[in-house]
Amino acid sequence: MNLLIIEDDQVLGKALQKGLDEAGNLCHWCRQGSSGLEHALSQQYDAIVLDLLLPDLPGLDVLSQLRGKGIQTPVLVLTALGTVDQRVRGLHIGADDYLVKPFDFAELLARLQAICRRAAVRPATRIEVGPLALDLTTRRVARDQQEIELTPTEFSILEFLMRYAGQVVTRKMLCEHLWEVDWEGVTNVIEVHINRLRNKIDKNFATPLIHTIRGRGYALRAPE
Repeated sequence: MNLLIIEDDQVLGKALQKGLDEAGNLCHWCRQGSSGLEHALSQQYDAIVLDLLLPDLPGLDVLSQLRGKGIQTPVLVLTALGTVDQRVRGLHIGADDYLVKPFDFAELLARLQAICRRAAVRPATRIEVGPLALDLTTRRVARDQQEIELTPTEFSILEFLMRYAGQVVTRKMLCEHLWEVDWEGVTNVIEVHINRLRNKIDKNFATPLIHTIRGRGYALRAPE
């Protein structure tokens, strides 16, 4: 798993990063809510471990902003606040699970694996990012309630961008998503599809949603 840890306690943060790395995961650790939010919005992670009591930006605010921008990465909340009200509030905002400090590392790892499995086997059938909505059941796409006709390839690309809304998606990732192979060929064909998709999604609207990240790939972002 590729994991993001947002935890201000240096001892706990180091221990989590070390333990998760040794369990075969790739971890990035942030000690502030603002920097953690920035990483969660710009990078692709399988899950986020989020402390509630952060020094600059409270964990629930981080979670609220992530969900508000369409980021559906599974989030496991860590807190010393074990009250029912705190747990309910976090779950309503969009937390996938809760773990009250102190906790056993084996339980944390098991919970992370569980929320990642749930996210993988039960993908959302309707995805919304700002004014854009995509329905996997009906295969319909609409922006500001105006229906947009897409080819199957364009639909698949848009679905992938929307599932990772706010995060950078590389051309190689898109190729592997479309053709389900470990892609080693040229990726120029993706640019053609992206340009066609832009003409349908952004051309007649004031605010673009699909952005080119120079040297890296593309990102679909809701308007500020």
